[in-house]
Amino acid sequence: MNDISLALQITGIGMGLVFGAIIVLWLMMILLTAITADKESASDSPEVDSVASHTILAQAAAIGVAMALAEQRLSSVHPLPEPPTAIVSAWQLGMRTRQMTQKGGRHK
Repeated sequence: MNDISLALQITGIGMGLVFGAIIVLWLMMILLTAITADKESASDSPEVDSVASHTILAQAAAIGVAMALAEQRLSSVHPLPEPPTAIVSAWQLGMRTRQMTQKGGRHK
């Protein structure tokens, strides 16, 4: 047998095992979801659960809004001070540096 054909056979067997394992896992997931879906639907009481879930969702939303408002209030209370270089633009700063260098060169 040729080395290439042996390598292809080994690769084919490996890929077949991998795809077989994926199919087995897929079937197991289908089986588990079918089993657990039946148990959940039998024990549901929609009226009590819907009221409790709406109450919990409303409380969570209120807490989220309160936290966002508190964060906004805290961030706007202490604005960052303006740095001293904000008065002078970068172009002006570069021109002043060049002028100082030129003046320093003339005095030597």
